[in-house]
Amino acid sequence: MIITFIGLTITSSWGNGHATTFRGLLCELASLGLEVHFLEHNMPYYEKERDLPPEQPYKVHLYNSLEDLTIDYQNLVGASDFVIVGSYVQHGPAVIDWVMVTAPNVTAFYDIDTPVTLDKLRNGDDTYIRPDQVSKFDMYLSFSGGKALDILMEEYNAQKALPLYCSANPETYCPLEEEKQWLAGYLGTYSEDRQTNLNNLLLAPAELMPASEFVIAGPGFPEMDSWPKNVEWIPHLAPDQHAKFYNRQVVTINVTRKAMRDLGYSPSVRLFEAAACGIPIISDEWEGLSSFFEIDKEIFICNTTLEVMHLLENITPDELVKVGTAARQRVLREHTAAHRAKQLIAYYK
Repeated sequence: MIITFIGLTITSSWGNGHATTFRGLLCELASLGLEVHFLEHNMPYYEKERDLPPEQPYKVHLYNSLEDLTIDYQNLVGASDFVIVGSYVQHGPAVIDWVMVTAPNVTAFYDIDTPVTLDKLRNGDDTYIRPDQVSKFDMYLSFSGGKALDILMEEYNAQKALPLYCSANPETYCPLEEEKQWLAGYLGTYSEDRQTNLNNLLLAPAELMPASEFVIAGPGFPEMDSWPKNVEWIPHLAPDQHAKFYNRQVVTINVTRKAMRDLGYSPSVRLFEAAACGIPIISDEWEGLSSFFEIDKEIFICNTTLEVMHLLENITPDELVKVGTAARQRVLREHTAAHRAKQLIAYYK
């Protein structure tokens, strides 16, 4: 069986959550004995920040233009049993049109940005998929579950709308013997619609707790001069450093983009990665979160600075360990890349 993905990027994790999601999924698909390919538009900003280890069980192909894709990989796509186009692909609508006339077998759209995609479709933005193309795929694989699936079926006539959530590799993301360096931290690219919650859940507590150290890792943050002096900034953290980063925190903060909070059932890859490390998570609240992790037993919910402060000042180290351990066990049972790979193959069959 040959599976071919056409995605935003797998070679660089800079400024995106796609690469680590694809890496885990493709590794597990290859481990099932499948021939797996990933086609990626060779973009300058990813070329400068490539962090994919050289030896992988799947094959990565870089193309320089839409024309190169359609000429150089026509035979591969034509021979594939399963072709999956991802969200945010350069020239996405044209790529999808080409796939529809080139791929003779099963096709899918894998949307790692479903809430953003639905907003774009409603507003007439067809940057990477047109409304009429949703129904052309045999299945629409969604980063989000819940009502997002109903919207895709009822408003955009998706043939099948199925959840394929992000995941974590529990061998890579695992508890490590690291000295605690920060009381709380956050990993993620800057987004304006996350900043208010990040201020409330991390920056404001840091200002009120000057004797403790905090950290934010990720590119694009403005106005860092106004941050409390006890907040460290790491501009970019490669995936092979994520587990160590999480393990150096007492707790980690999960902050969700507004579109994903509004739609619900949209867990980020960072949520699963931190949980797999056994680090207690403080998350903002959104519909469906309790279906992934049990509140107060596997994850904490805080919506205000006072709630964060109260938790950090009153919870015991033993309670933190208990919650972090329970979160890792939940990932091992339900949220590994191996689970997602088997789920994907089940959808195909």
